[in-house]
Amino acid sequence: MGDPKKIRKKYSTPTHPWQKDRIEEEIALKKEYGLKNKREIWVVASKLNKFKDQFKTLNAQTGTQAEKEKEQLKDKLLSLGLIKTDSPLGVVLGLDTKDLMERRLQTIVFRKNLARSINQARQFIVHRHIIAGGKKVTSPSYIVKVGEENQVSFVQTSTLSDPSHPERYEEVPKGRGVKKKKEEKKKEEVPVDEEEIVKEIDSKKEEPKDPEVKQTEESKEESAPKKRKKLLSPRRKKVKNKNETINN
Repeated sequence: MGDPKKIRKKYSTPTHPWQKDRIEEEIALKKEYGLKNKREIWVVASKLNKFKDQFKTLNAQTGTQAEKEKEQLKDKLLSLGLIKTDSPLGVVLGLDTKDLMERRLQTIVFRKNLARSINQARQFIVHRHIIAGGKKVTSPSYIVKVGEENQVSFVQTSTLSDPSHPERYEEVPKGRGVKKKKEEKKKEEVPVDEEEIVKEIDSKKEEPKDPEVKQTEESKEESAPKKRKKLLSPRRKKVKNKNETINN
């Protein structure tokens, strides 16, 4: 069988670790496409740079072999949906990281409304609910070809294949999800006469209390425990008497 294939690094890290513009761009990409870490961005960027470098080397060469490899590169880019049939091969130099990000399986599952969010699309793929090209794909970073895009769907044996599943995406008609704000009723402003309010307060103070209220207050006073006088011990009494005689 031979030796196993050597696993090589599939990406190259940034040349400088602290670049504000690059860091902000990576944070935005990570949030928009539901990526796990920045390494996934570097993998996509490295793959795109390989296509660009390949075109640059082939463009500098002449001969039948160079033309043949150019056609192969163009077919490759057409199959991935990165360029159009009528566009020249040099368009590959103007491609951005987002162009290849849009071809990832995770993004296509979300764009086809098979998931409610980009993060849920990743979960469905990892949990073996998604099929692409007639086979189960568990890698969210899988680059979907143009011929496989229409075949991206749920696995038939999956519970998510049922349209009535609660986790399935539903298009909400316009006006249904929008809650109408309740009209706030304006309170009628009542004119306030300060003199009348003062008179009412004074009249309430001067009003005699009801006899029933008085009885209840008297009963409370009677029921309240009386304060007991402190009883002095016989020793303290003697000391107190001595002090009184001395003072006299």
